[in-house]
Amino acid sequence: MENRKLRWGIVGGANIAVNAVMPAIAQTELGVLEAVGSRDAAKSREIADKFGIAKAYGSYEELLADPAVDAVYIPLPNHLHREWAIRAAEAGKHVLCEKPLALDAREAQEMADACRNAGVHLAEAFMYRHHPRMRKIRELIRSGAIGELRAIRGAFTFNNAGDAANIRYRAEWGGGGLYDVGVYPLTAARYLLEREPEAVTVQAFFSPGHDNVDMMASGLVEFAGGVALTFDCGMWADFRNFVEIVGTEGRIEIPETFLPRADSPDYILHAKGERREEPASRVNQYALQADSFARTVFGEAPAFEPEDAVLNMKLIDACYRSARERTRITL
Repeated sequence: MENRKLRWGIVGGANIAVNAVMPAIAQTELGVLEAVGSRDAAKSREIADKFGIAKAYGSYEELLADPAVDAVYIPLPNHLHREWAIRAAEAGKHVLCEKPLALDAREAQEMADACRNAGVHLAEAFMYRHHPRMRKIRELIRSGAIGELRAIRGAFTFNNAGDAANIRYRAEWGGGGLYDVGVYPLTAARYLLEREPEAVTVQAFFSPGHDNVDMMASGLVEFAGGVALTFDCGMWADFRNFVEIVGTEGRIEIPETFLPRADSPDYILHAKGERREEPASRVNQYALQADSFARTVFGEAPAFEPEDAVLNMKLIDACYRSARERTRITL
């Protein structure tokens, strides 16, 4: 792996790409920004110039045809993930795709199958799972530091309801709060509990003024052993992002779980009558994600298999069905 660099192509010019992922890739040990492709050639050139990238293409197809591009990052609107991930795989490119991977589990499975058949790696972009504190917290849970697990709760909310033209409020494009931020506490619970859910019950507010997408949702996700996740998520509420894990002998708080601030502790452990703060790691979790992806391309075992993303989508499917039918859904 020494001196090897994964050559990235960026599909589109979404804010998450320009403001977070591309600057992070530029800082990685194992990656380099090779090309940008956009349906707007001028926009592509502007982004490329910002990052000192020589290649700026006026279409996604041109980017995928570039033999120098090893892997692509896809931050397109949700309804385009399946098409462009499969087309990238068919072009021999490894695929890092923004969450949610697809609009449903069927699409996610098609994407996983296409990438496997093409011999390329597929990963869903959950940057927070690559922060070293997540592994440490899971090890604390395994060690019994907080006793037997009893509950987990989490939230991710923000208020952007005034931006009526935002793609998050286009139902046919895969808009909605569960897709956009609900996926975070849901994946966190699966990761930390190391098991798959058995049933879900979700209540949601579908806003007529926002193309009837879910602007707020609250839910109960049941896991084996009597443990459950209670969560809320949405795009029309005050900003919050946290997870708390509760055990019989203690609890762990992750104050800023998904978007950590530089001054926020990695976690706070309450156990045996004591409170201990783990200081902030001050890492770039987007860069860690990109390097983890590169290591998989270069031969290491993946941190998360594509099937994990399919399971994520099965859970999201169940959440939406529960919210629309106002009933408990078993998985």
